[in-house]
Amino acid sequence: MLELAILGFLYDAPLHGYVLRRHIAALTGHVRPVAESTLYPAIKRLEKAGWLARATEPGAVAAPRHVLTLTEDGRQELRRRLADPGEREITDENHWFTLLAFLRHLDDHAAQAAVLRRRLAFLEEPASFFYDGDRPLAAEELEDPFRRGVLTIARATSRAELAWLRATLASLEGAGG
Repeated sequence: MLELAILGFLYDAPLHGYVLRRHIAALTGHVRPVAESTLYPAIKRLEKAGWLARATEPGAVAAPRHVLTLTEDGRQELRRRLADPGEREITDENHWFTLLAFLRHLDDHAAQAAVLRRRLAFLEEPASFFYDGDRPLAAEELEDPFRRGVLTIARATSRAELAWLRATLASLEGAGG
């Protein structure tokens, strides 16, 4: 998720490390804060893979600043990850939102639609946070108001996402994808 966010934010424009960190925190920080001890090793891995380039420019007042730029190989890697996301990127909401934030960088409408169809199929499977044996329980079946709340909120969120997915798929397919 972190590497995808780094590649995604750098796709549009070169950024200083601290600005990149702020962007990532805005996208995922409420769920997973981005520590420097996590971000900078990830940047180094991506740089070593040839997906990022680092340039040093003089600081306005203090030390020099590093500007990170996505290489052409990095652009290709981002598009590859967007076109063929792992199962976790489809099923885990936080990973999904990170993927979705950058799916526009995948230029092919058919490829975008294929990713959305995978998420749609996942959401259409009967599921619950609570089960009676193998049978998913609905909110109405629960006495516990807090568990009922979990399922009520999840249902509303899922309905909104399903409506958005279907409308966006119709739009993409109408665009010739």
